[in-house]
Amino acid sequence: MIRHVVLFKFKPGVDWGDPRATGAEHTAAQVGSKVPELREWRYGRNVSTRDIAYDFLVDGLLDDMQAVDRYLVHPFHQQAIRQWKEISEWVVVDIEE
Repeated sequence: MIRHVVLFKFKPGVDWGDPRATGAEHTAAQVGSKVPELREWRYGRNVSTRDIAYDFLVDGLLDDMQAVDRYLVHPFHQQAIRQWKEISEWVVVDIEE
């Protein structure tokens, strides 16, 4: 199993009051039900106020790296990427469980 974790940090001038941010959040909420490779899907806003904190997390569980590859190119996931790319930078980690 592969745990796929992504942390998003808003670009300067973007916050949760921006409709693009809430739109990206809404799309992220649907990824788990739209991408069949995902066995689990969690997402959420960060509640920390520390300067080093990121703003949003997605966390998915997939069978293997081939499933990750299919997830990455899935059209709905690509839609989510386009929304997040406009408003944030992100880091990714994929770990074996």
